[in-house]
Amino acid sequence: MPIAEANAPMDAPRGLAGVIVTETELGDVRGLEGFYHYRQYSAVELATARTFEDVWYLMFHGELPDAAQLAAFTADTAALRSLPAAVRDALPAIARASALSGPLAGLRTALSLLGATAGFRPLYDIGPDRRRADALTACAAVPTLLTALHRLGQGQQPIEPRTDLSYAANYLYMLTGREPEPHRVRAIETYLISTIDHGFNASTFTARVITSTGADLAACLVGAVGALSGPLHGGAPSRALDTLDAIGTPERIDPWIRERVLRGERIMGFGHPVYRTEDPRSRMLRGIAEEFGGPLVEFAVQVEARVEVLLAELKPGRELHTNVEFYAGVVMELCGLPREMFTPTFCAARVVGWSANILEQAQDSKIIRPAARYVGPPAPQPLPATAR
Repeated sequence: MPIAEANAPMDAPRGLAGVIVTETELGDVRGLEGFYHYRQYSAVELATARTFEDVWYLMFHGELPDAAQLAAFTADTAALRSLPAAVRDALPAIARASALSGPLAGLRTALSLLGATAGFRPLYDIGPDRRRADALTACAAVPTLLTALHRLGQGQQPIEPRTDLSYAANYLYMLTGREPEPHRVRAIETYLISTIDHGFNASTFTARVITSTGADLAACLVGAVGALSGPLHGGAPSRALDTLDAIGTPERIDPWIRERVLRGERIMGFGHPVYRTEDPRSRMLRGIAEEFGGPLVEFAVQVEARVEVLLAELKPGRELHTNVEFYAGVVMELCGLPREMFTPTFCAARVVGWSANILEQAQDSKIIRPAARYVGPPAPQPLPATAR
């Protein structure tokens, strides 16, 4: 094919839905089947049977670790949880500046500072070993940064990380100052594993676009965090729980949902751009929530059942089910996480998936540079006379 023809612009659907932009060995989402995987393994099976460190190793190395490899990897990453002095000293000011926006906004600044302090260099200029070292440093530091920013925002002192706790247990410990109960650790760990990666979502694609420019790893992660903060992406778990609060009682479910659907409003926690069947993450998290039990869980299950019936009635021909955010909010609430930390907790997991994608994209020297169709006034137009 001639070069001119090969490079000719072509139309793509809005939002690039369904457009394949590259090849990846990291995983895939099969929306018609309600299935997704990390590398060659079911993500749900990994979440229910393995540790976060196991899956982190898998995403970075392409295989699950044996006992010795896992022990070494766990020790190495735990040692990276402490922050450089320059970053730690700056966190109170960052927390004050982002007081109205929350820890995720503060994380963008803190990650930039971490990258500068740690000497992260452009990915284009460094080799695979240094790229991986930078990624490990950033991934290990993100939970420390998020929990410190949250506590400072609440007028509390940050909690120093512990190397003897797992990734999930240490996260909860730094958040609350108390060693968490094992069943809460396992519930949060399952959630964290289930959200490490999920295809070419908005934040992952953002990270890969920035990576394609050769920028440093911190810059790639900051862009991903910015994309994650949007309510239509990672900003939804607390909003889904807010929906339950707004409905309030079982008798209000039908009128509340019906009114909003007829007004064309989105019901947070329902629907997904890829899945055309039940979100496997939602199914798994519903099971975890039901193990806790209680009025919140019972009400959430009632709402889910009625919303699906009403959506089928009001939007016939479209299958709309709960997505990961619906029961993620319930599980995090049951585990004692404050709502302002729901999306940051998502980020504490997804940073590993972003980093794995960054490492993969960095192997390709081609910059991502799509085109747009201009639809403004015809050009060139004569310049108007300058007002004197």
